[in-house]
Amino acid sequence: MSHEAHEKTEPETPHLDFEGTTPYEDYVKADVLTHLQHTLSDDPGEMVFLVTTQVMELWFTVIVHEWETAARALRSDDVPVAVDALKRSVRELEALNASWRPLGQLTPAQFNSYRGALGEGSGFQSAMYRRMEFLLGEKSASMLVPHRGAPRVHAELEKALHEPSLYDEVLRLLARRGHPIPATVLARDVSQRYEPSAEVEAVWTDLYSGDGNAELARLGEALTDVAELVWRWRNDHLVATRRAMGAKAGTGGSAGVAWLEKRAQKNVFPELWTARSHV
Repeated sequence: MSHEAHEKTEPETPHLDFEGTTPYEDYVKADVLTHLQHTLSDDPGEMVFLVTTQVMELWFTVIVHEWETAARALRSDDVPVAVDALKRSVRELEALNASWRPLGQLTPAQFNSYRGALGEGSGFQSAMYRRMEFLLGEKSASMLVPHRGAPRVHAELEKALHEPSLYDEVLRLLARRGHPIPATVLARDVSQRYEPSAEVEAVWTDLYSGDGNAELARLGEALTDVAELVWRWRNDHLVATRRAMGAKAGTGGSAGVAWLEKRAQKNVFPELWTARSHV
């Protein structure tokens, strides 16, 4: 290629002169995001902990968006849109779970060097994570109590508490499609934690015994992918906490590892797991 031809194929210099902020900044608000880090100790490791926690909050936000999108689609009998949203959330959950890597090998001494800066702060106080849990059917009115001092956040959580979970919408869809979901399940108090049903298990067993490429079977697999990654999140949280603080009480008065162990033993969308033993 001649020198002249090479010059013609060189990319033009991008536009660099803007009035005020750049269009990128206007859209992403990077300057806001990168100035939200206010550490409370002199330990350099606190910055990693703070930024990682903030990144987790952003992933919680987008995952809640995906699951609410899926729930609305299911109410409209639009399974493809729901499955697409669930599949996106799987990739987002993978990224969320990877957030444990910067924190997963903290020694007790490293964590203790800035743990005091957390005061009574604890991850279980995260309102957006609570909305994730509510969408998964893990409802608990007591979890609204820490947010009484923040009216907007409390109102959003109270609304989410009394709305059907993602799984409730799935079961209602199955009932509309002619599957024998019990009336007691369909009419249950959705502000309470979902409890497994033998009849619901039988419905999933029937669906999984048929065409694996059928729409509802694919919906079940998308939900199972979500449930598996939620379980991995809880276990990664447990392992990181064990490594950083052993069996000591957690910040904010939580039971620490004991609380996380209890959470890690639970599967969301339980009948999707137990039905597999009967296929």
